[in-house]
Amino acid sequence: MQQVKNGDTVQVHYHGKLTDGSTFDSSEGRDALQFTVGSGQVIKGFDDALIGMTIGEKKTVHIPVHEAYGHRNDNMMMEYPKSEFPADMPPVVGLELHMSDEAGNVFPVVIADIKGETVVLDANHPLAGQDLIFDLELVAIS
Repeated sequence: MQQVKNGDTVQVHYHGKLTDGSTFDSSEGRDALQFTVGSGQVIKGFDDALIGMTIGEKKTVHIPVHEAYGHRNDNMMMEYPKSEFPADMPPVVGLELHMSDEAGNVFPVVIADIKGETVVLDANHPLAGQDLIFDLELVAIS
């Protein structure tokens, strides 16, 4: 039986949960996720969990924070003047926005706090600082 190795293109169904059991993502009702193992397209722990699996195999894996989205980074918190927001878009805690850096790279941020005339933006990945649990089912290897 063929087993997954680095460089294989795989299709996998998954159900991602936090350690409290709440779901953060799932392929249920969608096509299986397809990617090349070892290419950096998914988090390290997800990639590593597939190595050695065979078609039709199911398993549950616990991915520690350092193999998921990493620890939260205080340097990813930014203060931005409230006056820079468009008049028709008042800042609200929890609002998701997209910003760009000097190189033109676009990245998501969330309004974490509003302090007087300053808005605190959080550019950490929403799952940073979290251990993750995935139920996996390998559908195909090519």
